[in-house]
Amino acid sequence: MAKIAFHPKLLDTLPGYDGSQFSRDASAGLTVGVLALPLAMAFAIASGMSPTAGIWTAIVAGFLISALGGSRVQIGGPTGAFIPIIYGIVADYGVQSLLVATMLAGAILVAMGVFRLGNLIRFIPKTVVIGFTNGIAVVIFLAQIKDFLGLRIEHMPGEFFGKIEALAANLHTIDIPTVALSIASLVVLLSWNRLAKRFTLLARMPGPLGVLVVATVANALLQLPVETIGSRFNGIPQDLPAFALPELSLPILGKLISPALTIALLGAIESLLSARVADSSIDDRHDPNQELIAQGIANIAAPLFGGFAATGAIARTATNVRTGGRSPVAGIVHSLVLLAVVLVLAPFAKHIPLATLSAIVVVVSINMGEWHEFRGLGRFSLNYRAILLSTFFVTVVFDLTLAVELGMVLASLAFIYRMSDLTRVERMPLGELSMLPQFLYPDGTPRVVAYSLYGSLFFGAIHKLEALLAPTERHPEIVILEMQHLVSLDTTGLEGLESLCKNLHKRGCALILCNLNPQPGSLIERSGFADDVGPNNICGDLYGALARSKELLPRFMDEDSI
Repeated sequence: MAKIAFHPKLLDTLPGYDGSQFSRDASAGLTVGVLALPLAMAFAIASGMSPTAGIWTAIVAGFLISALGGSRVQIGGPTGAFIPIIYGIVADYGVQSLLVATMLAGAILVAMGVFRLGNLIRFIPKTVVIGFTNGIAVVIFLAQIKDFLGLRIEHMPGEFFGKIEALAANLHTIDIPTVALSIASLVVLLSWNRLAKRFTLLARMPGPLGVLVVATVANALLQLPVETIGSRFNGIPQDLPAFALPELSLPILGKLISPALTIALLGAIESLLSARVADSSIDDRHDPNQELIAQGIANIAAPLFGGFAATGAIARTATNVRTGGRSPVAGIVHSLVLLAVVLVLAPFAKHIPLATLSAIVVVVSINMGEWHEFRGLGRFSLNYRAILLSTFFVTVVFDLTLAVELGMVLASLAFIYRMSDLTRVERMPLGELSMLPQFLYPDGTPRVVAYSLYGSLFFGAIHKLEALLAPTERHPEIVILEMQHLVSLDTTGLEGLESLCKNLHKRGCALILCNLNPQPGSLIERSGFADDVGPNNICGDLYGALARSKELLPRFMDEDSI
């Protein structure tokens, strides 16, 4: 059994670590910490959880992802991509089931890291990633309409059509003060970068935190008639959460396997994508398997403190890099900053307006979508468009799990079709040899024919050999397959070659193979097919195959005369 490699990046950064680097990491951790505070609360509320759960997810999972991860600068915590998944689990099965599903996902992530599957995540096609990312952005946006408009909906369905129906039926309950605050928060957020260039004081404060502080202070002083964290959640507890195992319901456990797989897959994709983007900024290379192990441990631990699913956050990781973070210490500081905020400033959280948090999530949903990909769809093939749009549509209307499955199936079918299209079997001219008497029947029909195989002979292209099996009145007595351009062969392709060889033998004919590449040659040798063809009928090149044909033709000619 292969030895399990467990080597966090933190261990690589400690030798030579000095006060100067700690100062930069601490500054970056402080900045990311204050940025993570409003995002953690907003993502939690949008997911149907309490803001406290979001903060403790960022604290516990963020600490473990930085301390144990395979990236120097990864920042972990709750992210917008999880919102539709988590909201659906909470709506269908309850909070305790979500915690169980998160821990199951953590176990799956650890197993993926242990079995070194980190690099396989990169094989998910770009079309599928873009499709479900844009779909998730739309789902998040739709989920925020209730709080953005202040609609009075007791229970928002998780299912798409139910959600649209509930929004339409309650649109008349729109709350004007809430809408005004939501729009004001949204405008300031979208204009933050321009404001920061004009006012130096704003340049060092993340936009979400700045808007949150202003709205909270305004609400505390003016007592705005809008819903707040205090009115809906009774604020944020100032003490540490109780360590407890989630309640496990065995009848529901089986139903949580699919959501857990979705959480694990999405967490793996987002965290490794974030780490890969960060690598190009800091001239480093992350360890994908170590990263998956850390993500898994974090998702197992967070629910024990009331937290939920977490992964590497692209925006927070990028902020960490831009502000000078170059080691996991920055991520650890980010978690400690959040912990200090909870222990010191929790009483002020009751004044935070939900409308402002909703505006923050709306901006996140707008920024996370790769909308330019839709504008450029006309430049790509029909297969590309079909996969991307199908994944996007199913994500929005049905379910992320189904969308990823459908996207992967469509991408696989498109790949099979493309590879099959590239596989060719072409007749080769034999030049002057084809005019030699021993190479021809009396009527001029060739006794020896040669075909060149191109591409990959696999289950999707095996039909390309069917033409060679078609019965003819004057079939050739020797068939040469020149395989210099055949790069791969699978067992179904091998079975096709075996059928061709058997049919030729039944007709009293011979099959000769030449110019075998390493992979096809290895499979032909290991399967025993080389013995069926005959040791002298596998040649190094076409000239050797033709020389072997000359040796065999007298025997065939004698048999014809009998």
